[in-house]
Amino acid sequence: MEFPIYKMRIDESDEGVQYVSLVEHPATETNYLAFSKSKMKFSENAEKRILTGLLMAANTPILRQDKERGKYYVIFEPDVIEKMVMRFFKQGNIRNVNVEHKLDVEGVYMFESWITNSSRGINPPNEFADTPDGSWFGSYKIENDEVWQNRDKFGGFSIEGYFGLEPIEDNDQEQAIENFLSALNEFLATNPSI
Repeated sequence: MEFPIYKMRIDESDEGVQYVSLVEHPATETNYLAFSKSKMKFSENAEKRILTGLLMAANTPILRQDKERGKYYVIFEPDVIEKMVMRFFKQGNIRNVNVEHKLDVEGVYMFESWITNSSRGINPPNEFADTPDGSWFGSYKIENDEVWQNRDKFGGFSIEGYFGLEPIEDNDQEQAIENFLSALNEFLATNPSI
């Protein structure tokens, strides 16, 4: 990786996740970070109008770009994901849903959320079996008819919020690169058409 790597952090001055967006493609904003790097679309239960998907993959480098830093990677470590999920619920943000980080929608709300933890027996859905431990998943009930009818236009969930950045030391960057390459190889092996 030719670009620097930063750890995302969340402390008392960082607001954390404010919205979850239904997006077709990953989005980049300058004042906040918006992510959508799920390897696949949602898992869907059409009868109940439920979409389930990956909200944030742990320890997975995500390429970002802004005016201040240029191109760089960010990673969310499992402990940061846990803090941001706790704050998301504490702030009552389960109804904060928009489309493409622009249009707020009513009638869409999170009713289920979990952080994978193999030692506790909390696993990802079968469709996401290769997701790293410590990743955040969620399920949304879709009561909004227009959103449900257009669900095939979305590629996944994308979080948006305010976080801090902490540079990773050189020796930690080597481990992050190794983790990234391993995850990339696994992804390519399970998606041969790419």
